[in-house]
Amino acid sequence: MLPLWAALLTSAVGGVALDAAFPDIGWWPLAFVGVAFALVSLIGRRVGGALAVGAAFGIAFWFVHVSWTTRYLGPIPWIALAGLEALLWSLGSVPIALAYRWMPRARVAVRLIALPALVAGLWTMRELVTGSFPYTGFPWGRIGMSQAESPLAHLASWTGVTGLTFLMVAVVAAVIEWVRLARFRDLRTALPAALGVVVLVALPAFPTTPAGTMRVGSVQGNGPAGYFDRRNGPNAILNAQLQATAPLIGRDMDVLLWPEGGIDSDPLSSRSTAATLDALSARVGAPLIVNAATQRGADTFNTSILWKAGEGAVELHDKTHPVPFGEYVPDRWLYGALAPDLVNLIGREYTPGTNPPVFDVNGVRVGLAICFDVIYDDVIREGARDGAEVYMFQTNNADFRDTDENLQQLAFARMRAIETGRAVVNISTVGTSQVIAPDGSILDGLEAGTAGAMLTDVPLRSGLTPAVVAGPAVDGILGWGPLAALVLLGAATMRRARKKTAPDHGSDAVAEG
Repeated sequence: MLPLWAALLTSAVGGVALDAAFPDIGWWPLAFVGVAFALVSLIGRRVGGALAVGAAFGIAFWFVHVSWTTRYLGPIPWIALAGLEALLWSLGSVPIALAYRWMPRARVAVRLIALPALVAGLWTMRELVTGSFPYTGFPWGRIGMSQAESPLAHLASWTGVTGLTFLMVAVVAAVIEWVRLARFRDLRTALPAALGVVVLVALPAFPTTPAGTMRVGSVQGNGPAGYFDRRNGPNAILNAQLQATAPLIGRDMDVLLWPEGGIDSDPLSSRSTAATLDALSARVGAPLIVNAATQRGADTFNTSILWKAGEGAVELHDKTHPVPFGEYVPDRWLYGALAPDLVNLIGREYTPGTNPPVFDVNGVRVGLAICFDVIYDDVIREGARDGAEVYMFQTNNADFRDTDENLQQLAFARMRAIETGRAVVNISTVGTSQVIAPDGSILDGLEAGTAGAMLTDVPLRSGLTPAVVAGPAVDGILGWGPLAALVLLGAATMRRARKKTAPDHGSDAVAEG
C-alpha cells in the first residue's frame, strides 16, 4: 500500500497519462499506464483515502481532457463540467478500493481472475453511470474510445466500447496482482493470461457482409458556424456551404451530405431556403442530407433532413440527446440564478428527438448521429438495428476550433465504424472531416479550417456485429453485476469479521468446569 501522499501523486500522474492516450497526443498505450496508476493508488485505501485518491485522478484527467470547453465561454463551464466529472470519478473509486479490501486473498485463482474481473467491472460501471447521469450524462472519457489506433480496436466489434474498457482494465488489474503475488518468477502463472492476450489481439474483427457501394458527396464549408462568429448578412453559413459544393456540381453521386448547422434558417418554414435546397438537389441529381434548427409548434429541434428536389423534406431525424448547457438548460431557474450571464447566452431550448436515426436514401438505409450523439450507444445501436448500411455523422466543431475536441470526436467516430462494421462519413462545418472504412481506416478526408468537398465511393455493409446485438445485455451485466458482487462480498466480509470477534462460549465453559 502506498503512503497517501505517494498515492495522490501517482493517481494524478495516471490521470494525465490517460488523457494523453486520447487525441491529439493519441498515445494509446498510455491508457494502460493511466489505469495501472489509478488502481495501484487505490489498493489498501479506506473510504476517505479512496475519495481523495480518486479525486486526484479525476481532477488531473478531466481538467486536461475537456479543457477545450474554455474556447469561447471561459473557465466557468470548464470548471463546472470537469469538477462534476472528477467528483463522480472520486465517488466511483470507493467501490474499487473496497473490492481490494474485501476480496479474499487465500487462493491465487481469486487474486488473478476474480479480483481483476470485479475491479474491471466496477471501473466499467463507473463509466456507464457518468455516461448517463446527471441529465443525459457525458460519456466522453471512456477508455475504450482511446483505442482507435490500437491493435485492440477491432475487439469493439465483438464487445462494444463498454466491453473493451472492461477487458483493458481486467488485464491491467491481473498484471498488478501477478506482481503483488511475486509470481513473476513463475512464468507458468502468466502463460494462460499471455496466451489470452495474444488470442484477443489476433482475433479478427467481426465480419459484416458487403452490400455494394454508395457514392457520397460531402461538403465542409468552413463558414462562420460558431456561436460567436461574425456573419456577413443572413445565410452566411448556407452560402459558404453552397460555394464549397460547387466543385461537385455535374458529378455523379447518390447523395449529398452537409454538416450540422450547415443552414442558417429553417427550410421547413423559409420558402427561399427551401427553394435553394430544391435547386441544389436538382443540380446534383441526388437527394440531400442537411441539418438545421427547426421549429414545430412550440418546440425547437436540432434536425437532420432528407431533402429531395420537388418533394422537400421527406424524412426528419431530431437529435436524440441535446447537450445540457449547450443546446438547452436543464433547471434553468436554478442555473440562471447562479450564472445568469452565461445561461442567458443559450437562447434556444432544443427538445430531444424521438424519431429514428435512420433515413432511406433510394433504398439504402443510412444511420445518423448529430454531433455529440456519436458518444451515445443507444443512438448508434438503434441505427444498426434499423438496417443502416452506412453511417453519416453531421457535426459542427466551430465552437472548439484549434482544440482537441475535434480530433477526440473523430476518434470516437472511428471506433463506431469498427464497433458496428459500417463505414462512417463524418462531416463537419469546419473540420476535420473524414470518410472512415468499416475497419476504422481512413478513405478520404479534409483538413480542419479549410473549405472543401469529397466525392467518395463508400462501402455498404449488412449484418449486425455482436457489439450491437449483445450491447444492451453487456451494459446491464456490467452496470449492475459488479455492484451486486461487491454487496455480496461486503456481506461475506462482515460475517467473517463477526466470527472473529464473537466470544467462544464453548471454551469458556470448559475452562470454568
